[in-house]
Amino acid sequence: MTKRNPALEPFEALIGTWDVEATHPILDGVVSGWWSFEWLTGDQFIVVRSHADHAQVPDAISVIGAPETGDGLVMEYFDSRGVRRTYETAIENGVWTWWRDHPGFDQRQIATLAPDTFELVSQLAEKPGEWKDDLKVVFSRRR
Repeated sequence: MTKRNPALEPFEALIGTWDVEATHPILDGVVSGWWSFEWLTGDQFIVVRSHADHAQVPDAISVIGAPETGDGLVMEYFDSRGVRRTYETAIENGVWTWWRDHPGFDQRQIATLAPDTFELVSQLAEKPGEWKDDLKVVFSRRR
C-alpha cells in the first residue's frame, strides 16, 4: 500500500452522501437527487455517484485521482446516456473546481465548500470565453 495522494486530502470534506436540488435552463422547477463521495479501497481514488429524480437528468459515476501521466488530478466521468468525459479537478482554499476545454463545448464547475451546505455552479462556453450559466446544484449533507 502507498500513502494517500496528498492532492486528494482536500476531498475528504466531500466524503459522505449529499442530498441535492438542481436547476437547469431546459428543466422546469427544481430536481432533487443525491451525490455520494467515497474512498476506493486503498485511498488512491475517490468514487463519486450521482442520481437525479428526473428522467432527463442522467445518473453518473466518476472517479477522481491522479492522471495516467502528468501532475494534478482528473475526474473521469461516465453517465447513463453513454457520455464519457475527462475533467481536470482540484480543491484549493476550499473551492472545488473541475473543467475541460473542448472546442464548442468548454465546461467549468465551481463550488465554495462548506461543512453542511454549498452551491455548485456549472457554466459552458460554445465559443471561447463566452461563459453561460448552465446547471446549479445545492448540496446538503445527509445526516
